[in-house]
Amino acid sequence: MPYTKSPRPYKHEWEMQQKRDEKPARAARARARRAMDAKGVDRKGKDIDHVVALSKGGTNAPSNLRLTTPSKNRSFSRNKDGSMKRND
Repeated sequence: MPYTKSPRPYKHEWEMQQKRDEKPARAARARARRAMDAKGVDRKGKDIDHVVALSKGGTNAPSNLRLTTPSKNRSFSRNKDGSMKRND
């Protein structure tokens, strides 16, 4: 955990999110999580994965979401900006 010796800089993180204009994307992810919770899906210890990645034109629609293990969801090769590398 990166913040074990000092408190997490929430204010700085929020300012950086504002600079990157992340608020709409964060809100959409939160709505997707709440929708799964409302359906009664037990997502404890699991990640919500996108069938078609957001960086490749996917959406946060329920039909594009699935539950996977964290290790499987986070094991894709990534570019420096965090988007997935193409597997061409």
